[in-house]
Amino acid sequence: MLLKQHKYYLHYLKRMRKIDFKIDGEYIELIQLLKAVGLAQTGGHAKMIVDEEMVKRNQTLETRKRAKLLKGELIEVYDLIISLI
Repeated sequence: MLLKQHKYYLHYLKRMRKIDFKIDGEYIELIQLLKAVGLAQTGGHAKMIVDEEMVKRNQTLETRKRAKLLKGELIEVYDLIISLI
């Protein structure tokens, strides 16, 4: 069963868009990232995306709006994977 789920996940990943986002400094807060890549128009919109549990950080649900994201992490939102560099 786990292998079958893994195959579906790999198929899902192939359909996703991927971008690299360069962090200036040590980290970027989650809501700032959502605004910077254009997924949220305002801070309130970014908070709503997080509250609706639409964000994964390294394949784990992220519910902290001001989570400090570091270089090397992968953020999944909707059909987009953001690689932090």
